[in-house]
Amino acid sequence: MPLSALSRAAALLAAALLAAALPARAQPRPYVGFVYPAGGQQGTTFAVKLGGQNLNDAREARVTGTGVSARVVECYRRLNNQEMNLLNEQLRQLKRTTSASDAAVMNADTPMMAAPLTPAPASASPPGAAPGAAPAAADRQLMARIEKRAAEYCNRPASAALACLVFLEVTIAPDAQPGARELRIRTPLGLSNPMVFHVGQLPEHTRPPMLTSSQQVLGKEALSLRHRPPEEALVRVSLPCVLNGQVASGEINQYRFTARKGQRLVITTQARQLVPFIADAVPGWFQPVLLLRDAAGREIAYQDDYRFNPDPTLLCQVPRDGDYILSIYDSLYRGREDFVYRLSLGELPFITSIFPLGASTNAAPPIRAQGWNLDSHRLAPPPAGAGPGIHFLTARKQDLLSPPVPFALDALPDRAEQEPNQPQERAQPVSLPIMINGHINQPGDEDLFRFTGRAGQTIAAEVFARRLASPLDSILKLTDSAGRLLAWNDDCEDFAAGINTHHADSFLLATLPADGDYCIHLGDIARHAGPEYAYRLCLRPARPDFDLRVVPSSVNLRPRSSAALSVHVLRREGFTGPIKISLADPPPGFFANPVFLSGTQTVARLSLKTSLLETPEPVRLTLAGTAKIGNRQVSRIAVPAEDRMQAFLWRHLVPASELLATVYNPAAPPPPGRPLPTLPPAPLAGTTTNSSGDKPKFTRQQIARRLRELNSLFQENLLTEDFYLRKVAECEPAL
Repeated sequence: MPLSALSRAAALLAAALLAAALPARAQPRPYVGFVYPAGGQQGTTFAVKLGGQNLNDAREARVTGTGVSARVVECYRRLNNQEMNLLNEQLRQLKRTTSASDAAVMNADTPMMAAPLTPAPASASPPGAAPGAAPAAADRQLMARIEKRAAEYCNRPASAALACLVFLEVTIAPDAQPGARELRIRTPLGLSNPMVFHVGQLPEHTRPPMLTSSQQVLGKEALSLRHRPPEEALVRVSLPCVLNGQVASGEINQYRFTARKGQRLVITTQARQLVPFIADAVPGWFQPVLLLRDAAGREIAYQDDYRFNPDPTLLCQVPRDGDYILSIYDSLYRGREDFVYRLSLGELPFITSIFPLGASTNAAPPIRAQGWNLDSHRLAPPPAGAGPGIHFLTARKQDLLSPPVPFALDALPDRAEQEPNQPQERAQPVSLPIMINGHINQPGDEDLFRFTGRAGQTIAAEVFARRLASPLDSILKLTDSAGRLLAWNDDCEDFAAGINTHHADSFLLATLPADGDYCIHLGDIARHAGPEYAYRLCLRPARPDFDLRVVPSSVNLRPRSSAALSVHVLRREGFTGPIKISLADPPPGFFANPVFLSGTQTVARLSLKTSLLETPEPVRLTLAGTAKIGNRQVSRIAVPAEDRMQAFLWRHLVPASELLATVYNPAAPPPPGRPLPTLPPAPLAGTTTNSSGDKPKFTRQQIARRLRELNSLFQENLLTEDFYLRKVAECEPAL
């Protein structure tokens, strides 16, 4: 008996779905481009919207640390034009149906009930409602769902890498530790890249999230601009607070608040810190501008950065009682949904400088902090037993914490700079190795340090200032006892410096030509100075060493397969020895053959393998590099990082907190979804549903795609059963 048209359509549907489930040769990594809002207050539950790519069927959101939980509410994949046509047709049918139902209810003189906020089963009728009221209510809910889905649709998005949307519900415990976390999305294809997510202490105001920005057409840019409702143009807020927003192209966000004369307002911005690099933008990040005006429109303060940080901080003492308006916008009036910001506004503690910038692990010197609203503050030192490295300090005023500032610990002995130390005859004598804490106090000032060296000895001099949040742009010079210049350095690139793009710290490595006294000169190349222009100067015989970064920070593997990790090495102070890279303490089911880097290599590819079929939870990995330096065997842990592009060209390794691996099965059946409706009985043999002889709507080549689209929309609860069956019937090919 020949297959009927509908039976053939059902068979084609099964084939189409099977084809969609088959694994592709290369599955792309899930990518998150923005999180909005990028944080929330302790003790609150709120909605979060993410935009990215390859986030379809997102099933889990992971936030580092404790006290923060996130639940995936909805996921909007990017729809095509045909799917939008289907949704529009379904919407028109629902409107006709509900209009007819409303007319019937009115004719029966029965009061119509409002649609419930949560979906009600189609078989249930609200108490006291007339027959047919429940289907009408369900239709209205479906209409609202389709309209919401259609509102997020953009035919030509400005960035396709942001067009897949995920909606979360985030809950932050009242005792969650304030500060930055990392948020990742887990999909059937594995884990995404991490994004910064903050736990805050202040009440938060969040503007409604942007819709997907459309691509601008040259000469018609105005057509793609966002038009905010009047009530969103100027928002009134109360101090203190955190303001969350997104800046669209050509847009200015404004906030109105009341302040008293003499209040010391601190307005800090987090923007580039949230999305460090935007590959298709120049200079490569959102460059926010802050403008504070009084109620009469007079400018009170303006800021477009904070020292070398493109995220501005505005410090202002209120001149008089009254209302003030704070504006934020991009310096080039660019904008898109990933131009996300968090503004903290109020009389908040803020550290402008600390001294010293670090200490020896064997000492605990007093740390002096300067800044705003720091009266009666407490500045806690690093915890007892903290090892060498960068730690972060905050000032606590009552229960409020200031933004953190870096503080370095090192095993070398510490010494403070002593004035006067110039000219060279009065240079401060030091013995190597030493770490010196000092300031550039006066414009044009130089600090000089004298040491004794031997012929053929290689010495290293390195400044730690910009990497410790000091505005100092250092320059180093090495001279002999007669004042002859032997070596100098202005800037030295350090790929381990994260998102820093101005590598202003100096480093020089020199071999001494003879026994005798030598002098190191340290100054600011721009001849700037002040109490905040602090530094740590490391002087020592060369100590060859290396640092490691591994990218990406999450790796997703198929069952019993392998994936590549890139390990970058930074060789320090003349180290040219081979390095062995291996997987340290591999968890069960994971292994990797070690790789070796010769003295000239800076990047290695390590193949991570798994014998597992799937991992219920992501697995934490550790990569280590070992090498022999002199008579010492040293080991260094590779810091996880993301390889990010800035402005079409430059690349940066942005550190992450952990290296995670997942094993996923792309051929695994999807979780049970909405049951497909039963197709009508097949026609008798010898008959056809296309008895009119009209040309079929679709060719055989178009049917598989059409059926996949219908199934996807049906599973997303965007189509009724009747509409779905009718559209499947239209997929009858010519017999």
